[in-house]
Amino acid sequence: MPVATMPPHRHDLFASARSGGLRRAAHRVLVLVAAAAVGAGLLTAPAHAAPTVDEIEAQIDKKWEQLEPTIEQYNKVRAQLKSNRQKSADLQKKIEPLALQSELALNRVGDLASRYYISGPSHDIGALLVSAKPDTLTEQLTILDRLAAQEQKEVEGVLAVRAKYDGEKQKLDALIVTQTRQQNELAAKKKQIDADIKQLEASMPKTTVVTAACPTINGVVSAAARTAIKTACGKVGKPYVWGATGPNSFDCSGLTQYAYKAAGIYLTHHTGDQWNEGKAIARADARPGDLVFFFSGLSHVGLYLGNNRMVHAPRAGKPVQVSSINTMPVAGFRRPG
Repeated sequence: MPVATMPPHRHDLFASARSGGLRRAAHRVLVLVAAAAVGAGLLTAPAHAAPTVDEIEAQIDKKWEQLEPTIEQYNKVRAQLKSNRQKSADLQKKIEPLALQSELALNRVGDLASRYYISGPSHDIGALLVSAKPDTLTEQLTILDRLAAQEQKEVEGVLAVRAKYDGEKQKLDALIVTQTRQQNELAAKKKQIDADIKQLEASMPKTTVVTAACPTINGVVSAAARTAIKTACGKVGKPYVWGATGPNSFDCSGLTQYAYKAAGIYLTHHTGDQWNEGKAIARADARPGDLVFFFSGLSHVGLYLGNNRMVHAPRAGKPVQVSSINTMPVAGFRRPG
């Protein structure tokens, strides 16, 4: 039986249509998959995590590595500039009387020259011849010659010394101009690095407390705790004095009272009362800014900084300092406020 065959041109059209349909179908599938991926967040640009506290501190350290040599170079140039300005002022004081002396000597020579210009040398010599005795004429001429030579020698001496001082002062003044420019350039560089450091410090998380005397503290969630920590750490090195509540000396409860008073929280100047004025906190839940008490009689208290460290006023003979809380038996933690 004969088999029906499709004309060649219709076969090509069918193949082409089928191929085009498959491409369109595949395109629609890809569009749907891409849309789903975007919806699921699979094709979004990778998010850049904010730098950690350690990373920010590392950047600050690098800035300080640049800043310290700049500061020392600035100090060196400033000290040299101060010294050279003083030397220049001293030379100016020496030049002033020399300038006056040379001016007076030049005036005397000028007067002598003017006199000879107006009356002529023969007039003075003639006067000497008329008034002088024969045996004194040679002596008077010699005096006149010596007088002129002495005037010339005096002027030359003064001008030589003045030229020496002028030369030294010119060199100093040129050096002062150079050093002033260097000082200004270093000051501008220092200002820029300072601004960079402040910008980095400002990028620290608000829960981070950075002070000069205490370690960097993270996870300080309370504004009052941040203030108390900064205040107490700012007193590191102050002496222990029994009964003192600051600002220049403290005992243990006087320091914690002073620190929280800065945060607007009043604590009684007594460890037992401070224990009762705070909320009880388990050691596992203690966070920076809590008060940590010691001994069964609650005879000592410090301000907890985290990582088993505290700032406290230890005892007579030991100033306010940062210490481990594990050197004494911990009685418990309390949270003021």
